[in-house]
Amino acid sequence: MSNKPLNGIKIIDFTHVQAGPACTQLLAWFGADVIKVERPGSGDVTRTQLQDIPNVDALYFTMLNSNKRSLTLDTKKPLGKEVLEKLIKESDVMVENFGPGALDRMGFTWARIQELNPKMILASVKGFSDGHHYEDLKVYENVAQCAGGAASTTGWWKGENSGPMISAAALGDSNTGMHLAIGILTAIIGRQQTGKGQKVAVSMQDSVLNLCRVKMRDQQRLDRLGYLEEYPQYPHETFSDVVPRGGNAGGGGQPGWILKCKGWETDPNAYIYFTVQGHAWAPICDALGKPEWKTDPAYMTPKARQPHITEIFATIEDWLKDKTKFEAVDILRKFDIPCAPVLSMKELLHDESLRASGSIAEVQHKTRGSYFTVGSPIKFSDMKPEITGSPLLGEHSDEVLAELGYTKEQIAEMHSKEVV
Repeated sequence: MSNKPLNGIKIIDFTHVQAGPACTQLLAWFGADVIKVERPGSGDVTRTQLQDIPNVDALYFTMLNSNKRSLTLDTKKPLGKEVLEKLIKESDVMVENFGPGALDRMGFTWARIQELNPKMILASVKGFSDGHHYEDLKVYENVAQCAGGAASTTGWWKGENSGPMISAAALGDSNTGMHLAIGILTAIIGRQQTGKGQKVAVSMQDSVLNLCRVKMRDQQRLDRLGYLEEYPQYPHETFSDVVPRGGNAGGGGQPGWILKCKGWETDPNAYIYFTVQGHAWAPICDALGKPEWKTDPAYMTPKARQPHITEIFATIEDWLKDKTKFEAVDILRKFDIPCAPVLSMKELLHDESLRASGSIAEVQHKTRGSYFTVGSPIKFSDMKPEITGSPLLGEHSDEVLAELGYTKEQIAEMHSKEVV
């Protein structure tokens, strides 16, 4: 549709791999003209990482670069710098995730960018915030999860498999991109008020930490109380002075656990997550066929239940043993009990509801053909983002250069000199 809210916003996408591309892809879905600037001949490294079809852009690239245009440009050459200067003058936002000082070494300091375009918004993905004692440390997904607190609070607290654990979700990368998108949109609104651009930076450590706020909450409660009663360690184990790992325990103040369902011996995802929420206790007792628990002093209140929580979950798991995860959830949701099946990537990929809502989208690609991608998680009443295939390397170079005012002869010269 033509009336997307970000129509007219031009973004120079100087990012690669995941955090930056996730940010710019989201903005492209919402109407921004995102020009992905790539190295001639190779482009974004994810084009060739984890390929499933020889000589075709990998899913790693296609699923993070939909709706963009690709311009190849060698910014080390004088003519390449000239093109970038023209692009800066005509754009609204530049997004980059280079190492510290890389833009300065290219000759594009913040002062120079402001000189070329006072309205430019320079948005950056960082590993750590400027001035942090680790600001020169190279950061990837799992490094960010460790530095941001997620790993220390995830996993098992005892036993053979105890120790910190990272999440398969991209808490460091895509999460940082989403935070940066919010920052860019805020800066655009700010520019409407002031007429000036500004720098926007989001660090991967900060973005992970922002998702760990409930664990920071628990650290302060632990400092004051010496225990955390909603964790499985309470009341039978002692607490140290740091927030412990809690396995599959719920993090919101009510006990929760992942429990086996029928078929778990052969299906690694035949489980549900079950939450023992206070207001749902009576329905839980009814669903399990345990009406006596509703009036038993040992089970009536959350505090009374906590010493018996392992026994309660064992009883629920026994109730689940002859039910598939879908059958169990269909029964439990009639009682308004918070629960969900553990869904595999395959089940999600083929989920009809997700496809209907656009959360899983089928996309056509010029060389790959048809593939599926994760669509917009944000839904609008008056807009449904249309997801188009990612660009081939340099696919739009001539088009973008022509828009900048270069003639066919000049563009041909750039090709001959390997500037584009």
